[in-house]
Amino acid sequence: MLCGVLFKPLMSWGTLRIIDARGKRHEFSGTPGPEVTIRLHDTALHYKLFWNPRLVVGEAYMDGTLTMEDGGGIIDLIDLVGANLNRLEANQVIKIRNWLTPLVRPIQQHNPIGKSRKNVAHHYDLSDGLFDHFLDSDRQYSCAYFETPNDSLEQAQLAKKHHLAAKLVFDRPGLKTLDIGSGWGGLAIYLNQKAGADVTGLTLSTEQQAYATERVKKLGTSDQVRFELRDYRLETGSYDRIVSVGMFEHVGVSYYVDFFNKLKSLLKQDGVAVVHTIARWDGPSVTNPWLRKYIFPGGYTPSMSEIFAALERTGLKVLDAEFLRLHYAETLKHWSINFRANRDKVKEIYDERFCRMWEFYLAGAETAFRRQDHMIAQFQIARDQEAAPLTRDYMVDWKRANPL
Repeated sequence: MLCGVLFKPLMSWGTLRIIDARGKRHEFSGTPGPEVTIRLHDTALHYKLFWNPRLVVGEAYMDGTLTMEDGGGIIDLIDLVGANLNRLEANQVIKIRNWLTPLVRPIQQHNPIGKSRKNVAHHYDLSDGLFDHFLDSDRQYSCAYFETPNDSLEQAQLAKKHHLAAKLVFDRPGLKTLDIGSGWGGLAIYLNQKAGADVTGLTLSTEQQAYATERVKKLGTSDQVRFELRDYRLETGSYDRIVSVGMFEHVGVSYYVDFFNKLKSLLKQDGVAVVHTIARWDGPSVTNPWLRKYIFPGGYTPSMSEIFAALERTGLKVLDAEFLRLHYAETLKHWSINFRANRDKVKEIYDERFCRMWEFYLAGAETAFRRQDHMIAQFQIARDQEAAPLTRDYMVDWKRANPL
């Protein structure tokens, strides 16, 4: 079994047992740790897993040709492999693939307006029922903020909105605010209700725009909050505040300078912007091939060096930066629990293969934040370094004056 060549040096902690398609058992162990057993149902996997494990494991799980034994869930396999993944880089095939990374990245990250809309539709224009079955009631599809380990998903998502509002320095009502990548409208509505902001939300998802517009219509605040189906590159005007949550990952590396220059052109001289994005500590890379193919075409997690290099070319000032480390891992854990609880309902909307795909996606994402080099970065950005108070006390003061 050729894939054994891959797994034997990989396992430095825990035990992975593989029952191959011929019924033969293989065991790969390191120091004592979790034990996971999987079964392969297709002899082609014996070599496919060696050549492209990051793509093939997910596809095999979706197709049912890789199954879990002993009652374990897919998170058990992904977490175990993720904890050992640094050893994978020693594999010669992986080394060659990593060497080719800089050559293929510009193609993967090509993201003109038309393609960007198609990429967004691929993921966000799915059935409303799907998102209701694993998100919180406000449909916050981004990292929550867990102020205590016992916070519910609802509490943590509310705390996230509260935290962002504090960073946006809402020192008076009526501030003209732009929400780039407004999703289903929850943050925009919150900023209007909590801070009295006049908010324009931008999205490329027709489903999200329709849903968010209906929400403000029912609230009777359509004159204060509106949602436009428009690419940020086509936006005009001047704003006191700009916020973008979970959208920068879809911009594309080649467009980072353009993004920040556009943000600068939209931001008033004394304005404040906050960008909340998934980021990575380990330097520039490429998107996992399975994730790029099935979940987020065109998506990419930026490195810190890529973000700051782009910002430096625009003249914008980073006034504050905060890194949320395990908050997204906990968010994804909650989403996975919700998804499993509603799996049969999702299966009625789609099918078994889709359910397996979504389970693999949520488990893989959780492991990326819990075991690997992913985290959330929040940047407070301005044209003028005096746009925000000199100490962070104002954030605490705003939260106390405007409790959850």
